Amino acid sequence: MLTAKTSLQTDLAHAALLSQLRSGELASGAFLSMPLLVENLSMPIAAVREAVKKAEAKGLLSVVPKRGIMVMDAGPETTRECLELRAIFDCEGARRLIETGADMPIARLRARHEALLDLAQKDARPTLSSRAIETDLSLHDMLAAGIGSRLCAKLYAENRDRIAIIQNSRAFLPARIVSAMREHLAILAGLEARDISATQEAIHKHLANTLGWWGIES
Repeated sequence: MLTAKTSLQTDLAHAALLSQLRSGELASGAFLSMPLLVENLSMPIAAVREAVKKAEAKGLLSVVPKRGIMVMDAGPETTRECLELRAIFDCEGARRLIETGADMPIARLRARHEALLDLAQKDARPTLSSRAIETDLSLHDMLAAGIGSRLCAKLYAENRDRIAIIQNSRAFLPARIVSAMREHLAILAGLEARDISATQEAIHKHLANTLGWWGIES
């Protein structure tokens, strides 16, 4: 049984592990030993072991007997499954937000997307990845929250972390930022019009184009 101190250390180790996975410090497909991970996280080995178990249960990494720990491989099938799952959350969240007449921060999200679109069109350097990811998440997070289910929120958060590992395996190029922002703006237009069909069609187009950018047929 975990003591209160051990439980707290496990939570801290898990948070530190997630932070490194989300930031790309622990990259897709990377192998590392438990002692090295303990050193990276600066946490007790018992807490790190428990944190690894939690992350493994979410599909973020796996323990390979006698070899160490392997970060989730962002291969084509994993990428497809994660992005298709996100689109399912997007479509259901959009439907519920529209049907319930929920307030949505459309103007704020549009302004944020248009600002990044304008910047990406002017700046050809691949230095906008972190901002692009934050802007991308601002819409997907809102749609998932629109489902209004705690279980769905948990599943979405786990998938969000898997997608973070995928996104960190390749920088967002300005050309993809431009097209992705335009696709998001089409989704926002559908939401503003309270048009479920148009919104979901825009979501599916965004999914297809995102898969295509990763070299995966939709």
